[in-house]
Amino acid sequence: MKGLELAEEYYKAYGRKLFEEKFPHLVEHMAVGLVGYGSECLGFDDELSMDHDYGPSFCVWLPRELYQQYGAQVQAAYEELPQEFGGYSGRVSEVQGQGRVGSLCLEDFYLGILGRDTVPETETEWLALSEESLAAAVNGKVFEDHLGKFSAFRNGLLQYYPKAVWIRRLVQALAKAAQAGQYNYARAMKRGERIAAELSLAEFIRESMQAVYLLNRKYAPFYKWMHRGLQELSVCSEVGDMLNLLYQIPDPAQAWEGVGAKDYLYHLNTDDGRVLIIETVCSVIVQELNAQGLSDQQDNFLQNHLQALLQKNIS
Repeated sequence: MKGLELAEEYYKAYGRKLFEEKFPHLVEHMAVGLVGYGSECLGFDDELSMDHDYGPSFCVWLPRELYQQYGAQVQAAYEELPQEFGGYSGRVSEVQGQGRVGSLCLEDFYLGILGRDTVPETETEWLALSEESLAAAVNGKVFEDHLGKFSAFRNGLLQYYPKAVWIRRLVQALAKAAQAGQYNYARAMKRGERIAAELSLAEFIRESMQAVYLLNRKYAPFYKWMHRGLQELSVCSEVGDMLNLLYQIPDPAQAWEGVGAKDYLYHLNTDDGRVLIIETVCSVIVQELNAQGLSDQQDNFLQNHLQALLQKNIS
């Protein structure tokens, strides 16, 4: 069973009754769910995920003033709940996974993830936040929120970046993808610098995926889950399958044997299958830029779309 489903069923079976009986005066102020770090909050957990931070558990968020007064009592009651549920044993947390479930301070929860306890308002405040932190702050599911304060913060983040911030982050991702995949990969291979080439390829993969998340207006999760998450996106999700092909190409070193410094300056070395895949990924991204009216350029080199993106979309 997925951890998110297990958490909700566990709460409905035991948690709700516990709080209604022991803390009736707090119920209307509580928010309950499972949100934050961990594959279970993304819905990406599997059998491999069950070795840590998995098991019947959930979060109970209280506003700071009430948490300071009742948080320890709520935690003590939470710890009295059955440790086994639905055939699954109690949650075993690693050191870095402790404090992610149970009684939590609402404001401190967001402060711990984002470094702030209010929704960003200015471009500078938005740009200071990392994508993976934003993804962690809005993933999972809120089972109940009578007060609405937790969900108000969450919904403020889910409204996504202001347009200027969105465009700037998209420009940054496209620039890095172009530099790494469409420029530095070939130069590293021509020099025989295989480590540099592999780093260029990895950077291209990360930044092209980042661009796809941005085009979907969805925060990109922790790097370990970025590729898996592409399957859930509505546009350019095929990029995930294309990137998989990069690691099915036989060793491309032979395609670069005897290549001189001035070779392939203005055209592609199509003998290297990785080059073809990189360009195909870029083509998909360019088509989506055009479809969304973000750029009217047709050039496959992502770098050549940056000026149009800024001019057309940031006044």
